[in-house]
Amino acid sequence: MMVTTIENMPGREIKEVLGVVFGSCVQTKHIGKDIRAGLRTVVGGEATAYTELMEEARRTAMQRMIKDAEKLGADAVIGMRYATAQTMHGAAELIAFGTAVRTC
Repeated sequence: MMVTTIENMPGREIKEVLGVVFGSCVQTKHIGKDIRAGLRTVVGGEATAYTELMEEARRTAMQRMIKDAEKLGADAVIGMRYATAQTMHGAAELIAFGTAVRTC
């Protein structure tokens, strides 16, 4: 499955637009990692536990979006974007979305 952030696919023609597809992942923080990340605000530097958490959430959300597109018979997703929101204290939702298409 080809996934792109641009609105077209160089070298391929969009034959059919199938609709908007989504993939979502809600991640929570581990209390131990949260405490260590909080200490980072004192000394500075990257909060690697959060970086890893968000990388995992991005991968999961993208895979779920791809599955959503495959259900529609798509062979590509164009205009793919990510959005995030805090769903409750200590949890964040990451959403991947784009337009499912068939190309030729």
